[in-house]
Amino acid sequence: MRLKSKGNHFVTLFLKNSVIFYFLNLRYPVQYYLRLKGVFKLKEQKKNIFFTWIIQFIKGMVIGSGAILPGVSGGALTAIFGLYEPIIRFLADIKKDFFKNMLYFLPVGLGGLFGVFVLASPINYGLTNYPVHILWAFMGIILGTLPFLYKEAGKYGRNKKDIWITVLTAIISFIFLLFGNDVIGTGLTRNLGAWILGGFIFAMGFMTPGLSSASFLIYLNLYQPLTEGIRNLDFSIILPVGISGVFSILFLSKIMRKLMDHAYATVFHLILGLVIASTLIIAPDPILYAGFTPVNYLVVVLVFIIGLAIGYWLGQLEEGYTP
Repeated sequence: MRLKSKGNHFVTLFLKNSVIFYFLNLRYPVQYYLRLKGVFKLKEQKKNIFFTWIIQFIKGMVIGSGAILPGVSGGALTAIFGLYEPIIRFLADIKKDFFKNMLYFLPVGLGGLFGVFVLASPINYGLTNYPVHILWAFMGIILGTLPFLYKEAGKYGRNKKDIWITVLTAIISFIFLLFGNDVIGTGLTRNLGAWILGGFIFAMGFMTPGLSSASFLIYLNLYQPLTEGIRNLDFSIILPVGISGVFSILFLSKIMRKLMDHAYATVFHLILGLVIASTLIIAPDPILYAGFTPVNYLVVVLVFIIGLAIGYWLGQLEEGYTP
């Protein structure tokens, strides 16, 4: 027999507060009844939202701190953490589910800012004094998430052609990145056009996994003056770079969305190849190992294993928390 709304309300309150039920070992049936009534549903939702925000903040922190490293691709890191496709679809049609997407990506953005502005100094210190350890840590994080990127690439199926696309893309990209300095390392005159180009390069690094915008800016002799301009709040640099970057990202996101809609497997296997190449290219130069002792090598191995574990953990979490 179905209880009336008012009577049902009193039954719920009685079950929730009754000491008799608790001491009669009926706690779990009571909790089950209250769960059906939605008493605990809101608490569970709040807990899941908080946990998701923490995960997204950590990912944004890694992306932000990694993107400022020459040789590391911001786009590759977003793909590795399962954020690339959602971001592309959001930016390509920004009005669709705007508030839902904003709530999802807000902690990523905050984490990215934290990674850039707060972790920049310690990371630079680490790269100056312990470059081998820092680079192997980042390689571990990236490689730890590759199984999940591989799974994402085959979400709608894969064939031998897709595997060959990944292999060839990885080889060609690695060769290009290895000798890119000799190809484009000419430098540019620092003027308005150069900063607009710098914004476009930042956008390309974000939208093209495997492309390191910091490395290209170094090749063009724009990286150091750009970072100094940001640190000194030089708006003659910040404004053209920022405006160019925003418009370039919005434009490129529409292109990437169309490509993913029509050739998802091909696009993501290309991305997988680019990520593999851009990860291998940041391996420390053999010169940096000069003077290393067995203890130093052991520490590097431990740092790499910790990075692998963190990357794998973040990849697993992403499977359970999506927008």
